[in-house]
Amino acid sequence: MDNYSTLQLQCLEMTTKRKLIGRLVPCRCFRGEEEVISVLDYSHCSLQQVPKEIFSFERTLEELYLDANQIEELPKQLFNCQALKKLSMPDNDLSNLPTTIASLVNLKELDISKNGIQEFPDNIKCCKGLSVVEASVNPITKLPDGFTQLLNLTQLFLNDAFLEYLPANFGRLSKLRILELRENHLKTMPK
Repeated sequence: MDNYSTLQLQCLEMTTKRKLIGRLVPCRCFRGEEEVISVLDYSHCSLQQVPKEIFSFERTLEELYLDANQIEELPKQLFNCQALKKLSMPDNDLSNLPTTIASLVNLKELDISKNGIQEFPDNIKCCKGLSVVEASVNPITKLPDGFTQLLNLTQLFLNDAFLEYLPANFGRLSKLRILELRENHLKTMPK
């Protein structure tokens, strides 16, 4: 076996030809060491909950794709995935983003678009490494003040939400290069 292997498992309930993909570092299975999975893709698998198998890779998982399923709730165990840098779960049935999101301190990209999420928890500010947030097509009426502490944010997509206003100190997001706010209820922008 070469230095890097690729694990490809087909999702049993797959509705498309996408595959569950994991990247492995050299397999040390015969020496009693575990495989290191850094990417998992469970997109389009008709899932109603986050698969428990994910949690066996909580120390090494860097990217998790749960796109286009019917997931309604995120389990607390998901937020033990400390190495997670990208969490993609658009087009699900989520109604809230738990406060435990704050424990994902290495998170850089978050896609929660096309869900039913009404608000961000204020402690989203603990995810200081966040650079991309895609939260379009959610009934979000306001952003918490803590959101303005995401100083590494470079891209923010909040199209087709119900935003009525932005926090007064929104201008603190000086690294923001892409801001999309189409189809909202904004009447004014903060200075």
